[in-house]
Amino acid sequence: MATAWNPEQYLRFAQPRLRPALDLIARLSFDAPAPRAIVDLGCGTGSITALLSARWPEAEVTGIDSSAEMLEKAAADVPQVRWVEASVDAWSADAPLDLVFSNAALQWVGAHDRLFPHLAGQVASGGILAVQMPRNHQALSHTAITALARSDHWRDRLEPLIREAPVHRPGDYFGWLQPFGDVDIWETEYLQVLHGPDPVKEWTKGTFLRPFLQALDEDDARAFEDAYAAALRPGYPARADGTTLFPFKRLFIVLRRA
Repeated sequence: MATAWNPEQYLRFAQPRLRPALDLIARLSFDAPAPRAIVDLGCGTGSITALLSARWPEAEVTGIDSSAEMLEKAAADVPQVRWVEASVDAWSADAPLDLVFSNAALQWVGAHDRLFPHLAGQVASGGILAVQMPRNHQALSHTAITALARSDHWRDRLEPLIREAPVHRPGDYFGWLQPFGDVDIWETEYLQVLHGPDPVKEWTKGTFLRPFLQALDEDDARAFEDAYAAALRPGYPARADGTTLFPFKRLFIVLRRA
């Protein structure tokens, strides 16, 4: 069963989550005419979809997400966009699209060796597939969760939720997409400046930590969250000014169809 998303928790860090999407959008350029059909896959609360709609106001923009909670907020905030509740990994376009865009969503979907060629096939000639995914799964923010989930106290309930690192090496994506056109791939590590108590724990609570907490009852979820926070503090210490630095690596992919 799919776990529910909490839009408020996710949006607590709206600005650092927004920056990679802006960096990706800034790399997109179209020959005339401007794109007429755009899909935002895994659109979440729709904040990035709204930016796509504003940049190309004449385009028909559709946001697709599997979370009814996220789409409810998106529809309230951005009524000019068409919102569709659907599974990203089962999605296909009705007709070839000028832009298939996905920001921080496809890491939740498996079988990228099949998924990315499929997505490339949904793009029209001269169109663009643009993707950004976190590639931070070897950092303490993520490895501490899996280590706790494999510990004796939690293994029976949480080990089945552990996934192998979902985002592959950049060269793998180049190999899967190069037959479709010109591919531009790069990585960026953002030094995120966070505030408040245990902010890295609060960050992952809106994403990677979420399914582990939702698999437990209230008391056990609190105990797991506390143990995770304690495991993070040596690696992400608070500075004298109260901020915490959180390096975070992201992978960017832009395919222009031949």
